[in-house]
Amino acid sequence: MAKEKENEAEKLLTKKISGILDECRNSYAVHLRKIKELSTVRSASRLRFFPCFSKALKPLFDFPRRTVSAERIVRFVSLFSVRRDEKNATDCDAFLDQFLQFLLIASDSSNKTARYRSCQIISEIIMRLPDDAEVSNELWDKVIDSMKQRTQDKVPAVRTFAIRALARFANDAENGDIIDLFLQALPHEQNSEVRKTLVLSMPPSNATSVAIIECTLDVNESVRRAAYCVLANKFPLQSLSIKLRTIILQRGLADRSPSVTKECLKLMKDEWLMKCCDGDPVVLLKYLDVETYESVGEAVMGALLKAGMVHVPDDQSIRQFLVSACTKNEGQHVPSIQLMEAEVALYWRTVCRHLQIEAQAKGSDAATTTGTEAAVYAAEATDNNDLLERVLPETVSDYVELVKAHLVAGPNYRFASRQLLLLGAMLDFSDATNRKVAGAFVQDLLHRSLEHEVDDDRNMVVIGDGINLGGEKDWAKAVSELAKKVHASVGEFDEVVIGVVEELARPCRERTADFIQWMHCLAVTGLFLENIKSLWCLQGKVIEASELLHSLLLPGAKHIHVEVQRVATRCLGLFGLVERKPSEELVKQLRLSFVNGPSSVSVMASKALLDLAMWHGPQEVDRAIGLDLSPQSSDDKEGFTSINLSAVNGDQNIGLLNLLNSGLDRDDWGEHTKSDDYESVESIIGEGFAKILLLSQNYPSIPTALHPLLLGRLINLYFSNQKDLHRLKQCLSVFFDHYPALSGEHKKCISKTFIPVMRSMWPGIFGNSGGAPVVVSAQRKRAAQASRFMLQMMQTPLYLKKTQEDQCSDKSPESHDDSSQSSLGIDSGEEGLAIQIAAEVASCPVKKTAAGKSYILALCRVAILLHFRSSEQAAIKCMRGLLSPMAEAASTDKEIVKELKRMSEHLKAIDEHPEQEFSQDQASLIFGKLELDFNLDMDISATLPPTPAPRSTRTATARRRVRREVSSSDDEEEASPVPVVPIVPITPSLVSGRSQRASKTAALSRMMNRRAAVEADEDEDSSESGLTSEETSDESDGVAE
Repeated sequence: MAKEKENEAEKLLTKKISGILDECRNSYAVHLRKIKELSTVRSASRLRFFPCFSKALKPLFDFPRRTVSAERIVRFVSLFSVRRDEKNATDCDAFLDQFLQFLLIASDSSNKTARYRSCQIISEIIMRLPDDAEVSNELWDKVIDSMKQRTQDKVPAVRTFAIRALARFANDAENGDIIDLFLQALPHEQNSEVRKTLVLSMPPSNATSVAIIECTLDVNESVRRAAYCVLANKFPLQSLSIKLRTIILQRGLADRSPSVTKECLKLMKDEWLMKCCDGDPVVLLKYLDVETYESVGEAVMGALLKAGMVHVPDDQSIRQFLVSACTKNEGQHVPSIQLMEAEVALYWRTVCRHLQIEAQAKGSDAATTTGTEAAVYAAEATDNNDLLERVLPETVSDYVELVKAHLVAGPNYRFASRQLLLLGAMLDFSDATNRKVAGAFVQDLLHRSLEHEVDDDRNMVVIGDGINLGGEKDWAKAVSELAKKVHASVGEFDEVVIGVVEELARPCRERTADFIQWMHCLAVTGLFLENIKSLWCLQGKVIEASELLHSLLLPGAKHIHVEVQRVATRCLGLFGLVERKPSEELVKQLRLSFVNGPSSVSVMASKALLDLAMWHGPQEVDRAIGLDLSPQSSDDKEGFTSINLSAVNGDQNIGLLNLLNSGLDRDDWGEHTKSDDYESVESIIGEGFAKILLLSQNYPSIPTALHPLLLGRLINLYFSNQKDLHRLKQCLSVFFDHYPALSGEHKKCISKTFIPVMRSMWPGIFGNSGGAPVVVSAQRKRAAQASRFMLQMMQTPLYLKKTQEDQCSDKSPESHDDSSQSSLGIDSGEEGLAIQIAAEVASCPVKKTAAGKSYILALCRVAILLHFRSSEQAAIKCMRGLLSPMAEAASTDKEIVKELKRMSEHLKAIDEHPEQEFSQDQASLIFGKLELDFNLDMDISATLPPTPAPRSTRTATARRRVRREVSSSDDEEEASPVPVVPIVPITPSLVSGRSQRASKTAALSRMMNRRAAVEADEDEDSSESGLTSEETSDESDGVAE
């Protein structure tokens, strides 16, 4: 009786708690009141409360959906668990312990919903628990260990809440293993929501900062946005290194997602600029080292100017750096220059450029509109122009003095000097006096020698790249822009610069100049050649084109000093680009420098030769030295001639492409230096060949037979193991993305390249070296990867032209692909490649060796992935005739034979006339179109050989061979129309339970199959034996599947 009353009381209590939970799931507004009510119930029923509470809460652990009502109950339960009433503190602590123990048990449940809800509630409790909560250390250790296990759960939601629960403990120094767990899990996590939670849960430290910054490159937008949010809230600007700061801003400001860019701007403006830099952009630039990371500084200033965060005070301008001081003796006012720091110079340059662009844009808008709108635009343009005029130096003389002061200050102010030079493009040089002052300044800049220093061996070493004026490409660009702005009249820039070249060339022609003077003269010459369009501008000048070539460039290329040779070779390449036709002496010297020059000179010569080939065409370059190859002889050329460059002079009878191709085979080019940007000759030639192939329609003089050879060289370079080809491989990855999609001729080239590339890469055949098994395995994997890569290129859809885009605008993407592929011929489509592979497999001379067998199987694996269009009926019939010899050659691999069977059935299904014979003349026509020297009697009605039976794993025992006669019952079974039911493999644990008759029948069947295979090998005449019928072969295929 007492027990029944107890049960009834528990039911009533459970029902009351359930009612409170039901009311809480409807609204958050009643939570506080219901917490007090539930606390009262707990105080009144201390012993029975927790069992009844857990029963009332149990339905939540069986409800997997994340609805609003369920989330309200979770929040209410978490708030009730962490609430500590001082009057009943013991009851509160005891309930929290019991509830956490209950949740830990549920977190190890096999039910994923129970694990999800338990981890969710645990994370909510931990996040809301006050710091003075009374929880035993043993219980916390259990919670931490349990949540660590749940971070490996297969359910992403469980992992998310487990990580969220551990986030609060990660800040403690005692729990460093939690941070290590987060860092290990982040790179391998596949779910974006879990990665986002990991990023948000990481505490600030040196280790976590690197991991979080890496997440700014995450493929998921929300993860990248979370990374910038964490960096803004947890990592002050001063806690990050300069490199990390620039990486964060560079990636964020250039992100493809507007929301991520917005988060990065919020980080930069609200946290870094306003909190850490007091709103001063110059201070922010000082934290970014703009001298090293100039592009990042420009992007930051551009974003701030666009957002309106940069305001120029009335008392600030460039003029404040020009302080007028009165001399004591003469009473004259001379400017006293205050030098700019690098950040200040960049700041003023970007601000002035922004004001100029805005004034021009608003002026254009005012000109294209009318009325009030035009007046508003005109007023804004006037304001920008007025502000720009107030900021810039008052006169050109002041500007020149400001730049000169920074130049005299030394290399520490070189960056500021360049920024000030770029300001010159915004000044007005229409006045003759201003133009005269600026012209004299330009003359000083052009005559300014290269900076150098003396090393320990008392040798002079040039500072900078040694190629451009001032030893820096950006400096040369700034000088040329200022010179063009000052000398804006037609022909004035050319006349001024060539006059400087003539002055600098005098000691060089008189052979009295040192190598520094030679390099300076050639640098100014290169600046001149880069900024002219033709050599006609030199007619009637102080030095003409022929004199420039023969008295300066060619002697410089033969100079004893390597650096002079390198700069002169670059100038020869530029000179050849502005010539109407390349001259004989120039081409011969470039070829000689390419073959016999040092590494740095060969690099520059290879660039120059490729530029000439791209601009004038390879045939025109060859004709310049007397190699006048006629188009007929060019078309007959089918390959390159093997040349040993180490024993060849550059002026021999060798075509340019043949010479460059031989450069890829040479392995003694020497070590690459920093002056070459660590570029290699192989990289430059490979990049040049890629450009030629990509624009092959512009070079009709190049025989089409050479295109597959060039493409094959590029594929071999792309999959090579050379360590110094990273830049080339990056370039080729972009090339291979676009090349097959541009035209059908490119796909034809890929199809012709496939077999030669596979022959050259597969080890152990066609003269290729083998080696240790590990090496051979790696080479085979590399060749197989290349084959799949070429297959992918063949299956890349063509780009649609504008007319096709208009016609297919209303069609689906699939129809776009079909329309683009339907225009391809058999030699450009996948059918041609499949036939070439089949012919290679059928006629392979090394198919009996281990290397040959693996080669054939690799080709077959590619062939079965190719698709045939129903419109190409001749190719379908041709392939049907080639499948039988393919299957015979690949008979050692069961899976390949099965796939070839399926391919045969598919081809037969899409063949419009499957029973029609395919004549040898038709086959020869297709082979001729594919340029295949192949002849084989084909029978499209021939059946493929049966799939080889799987080998038994048991050791065969020697037994007397008995020839089994075919019985009439067997004949009846074979003639029966009822299909044979495939044999299902028996589970080993059930073998002992089957009948003896079934066991005996299965054993006899296996024995007969093995005997049939042996008899077939011994007696070819008995190949028609009924032991291995087509049905049993199909059955074995089904079991294997």
